[in-house]
Amino acid sequence: MSAGMLPQAVLVQIQHPLIQHKLTLLRDRETNAKEFRELVEELSVLMTFEVFSDLPTREVEVQTPLALATAKVVDIKRIAIIPILRAGLVMSSGILRLLPNARVGHIGLYRDPATLTPVRYYHKLPLNLPEMKVLVVDPMLATGGSAVQAVSILKENGAREIKFLCIIAAPEGVQALSAAHPDVPIFTAALDEHLNEHGYILPGLGDAGDRLFGTK
Repeated sequence: MSAGMLPQAVLVQIQHPLIQHKLTLLRDRETNAKEFRELVEELSVLMTFEVFSDLPTREVEVQTPLALATAKVVDIKRIAIIPILRAGLVMSSGILRLLPNARVGHIGLYRDPATLTPVRYYHKLPLNLPEMKVLVVDPMLATGGSAVQAVSILKENGAREIKFLCIIAAPEGVQALSAAHPDVPIFTAALDEHLNEHGYILPGLGDAGDRLFGTK
């Protein structure tokens, strides 16, 4: 297969009105760090409904106050949330409200400001990754370097079923992740225009990590 015919990953843009409303607030430069963190958590929860809409369920019986009912449950112990440090931490804390028994791993990467390439400095992952549905989270998919390396680390450790969740993506990042890992679906609330010369998404929302934690 030629390079021009490489399979493309599935890209899902989540257009729910509540998500788009909160995204607008997130982009606003006047939104302070506290509000920004709350919005990232809220968006992560709302988007997770779409990401895991295909979760299999099994039937159980539960005793209600009035009668025995047949109901459905999912095995959330087989879900792993993997934030890319540091900005992904806030997304994972939001998702854990919805899936409190999910396993959590961490992958530490930072972007070299000169080369814009990711540098790995840490990873700690759950056991039994081959049996889990794995969700990698990072607010921004910019150059795609960190996402590509994070997914590679997970595959090296046996992960087979991986999805990637971000709030804003750039076409360059989508292309990079899709080319490297076409089997990994990408979920985002917005596909923005392009990257600037410093590797930031335009119009974007600035540096997500700095806005989350009040740093520069």
